[in-house]
Amino acid sequence: MRVLVTGHRGYLGTVMVPVLQQAGHDVIGLDNGYFADCVLGPAPRDPADIRTDLRDITGDQLAGFDAVIHLAALSNDPLGSLDPLLTYDINHHAATRLARLARDAGVARFLYASTCSVYGAAGDGLVTEDAPLRPLTPYAESKVRVEDDVAELADADFTPVFLRNATAFGFSPRLRADIVLNNLVGHAVLTGDVRVLSDGTPWRPLVHARDIAAAFSTCLTAPADVVTARAYNVGTEANNLTVAEIAGAVVDAVSGSRLVITGENGPDPRSYRVDFARARNELGFVADWSIPAGATELHQAYTAYGLTDSDFAQRFTRLPQLQRLRDAGLVDARLRVARAQIPAIP
Repeated sequence: MRVLVTGHRGYLGTVMVPVLQQAGHDVIGLDNGYFADCVLGPAPRDPADIRTDLRDITGDQLAGFDAVIHLAALSNDPLGSLDPLLTYDINHHAATRLARLARDAGVARFLYASTCSVYGAAGDGLVTEDAPLRPLTPYAESKVRVEDDVAELADADFTPVFLRNATAFGFSPRLRADIVLNNLVGHAVLTGDVRVLSDGTPWRPLVHARDIAAAFSTCLTAPADVVTARAYNVGTEANNLTVAEIAGAVVDAVSGSRLVITGENGPDPRSYRVDFARARNELGFVADWSIPAGATELHQAYTAYGLTDSDFAQRFTRLPQLQRLRDAGLVDARLRVARAQIPAIP
């Protein structure tokens, strides 16, 4: 299949592209380069790409693709809350527009990276894809809106699929440090402390970036009559842990580190445990990576590639990185790239 991956130079996209290529797909990327320089270790090899703002893509640019995998988004809650209107512009309106243009251009399949955070404060019970959606942030709300809008586009020739990923973890050549396991391991390596700012009690479902890539690869070729306008939770019940339990796995992985639960941010209202049976039963998909294995992988990569305090806090954290691009005049107030390609910032 000829596949367009939006956000291919991001944290997930950099892991996903080789998985798709190894499966025999012809992959083209679309990315404006916000995080292209957020590399730890050897630089990844990127596919040919379309360098444009997601908000500006045209139907002509989508012609000839068999599938679109849409990963590109303002990708976490603090970033989304910085400017909710901008979040809805990029994460909701541009995503829905992309799906409509893809359908009209003859693209047969549209895989959308949604999130398990659409369940919000769901309590202690396992939530399935049919559970009420209670998004608590602009980021999660934008995902719900896209699912609703794009589902209405489904027909005999257009198959949208919604993959509600658990919170990602694991090493990617383009690193993110502002997701829970990656962040806790980084603090452990750099300071010796595994620091939890909440009370540690909220539940979180986690999934490795490689397992997310495998789930998308599976959905590319799954029967249309099974997956059309269907939502799938992506992860494994074994990785439903409290934040304190996740932190404990980091202490075990990073020798000499110690657990510090400060509680300074108070209780986190986001707490949910997720049921992943639908993807197993309908797609045969099973997530392989455990949290201890991911913590060990991250520890080894951070140590081998020389993670620094400044990069951990700035370049590998989404909000400071975008603020740095703004301050350097490389993106404007609406996060539009001011140059054809964003160069490295010293």
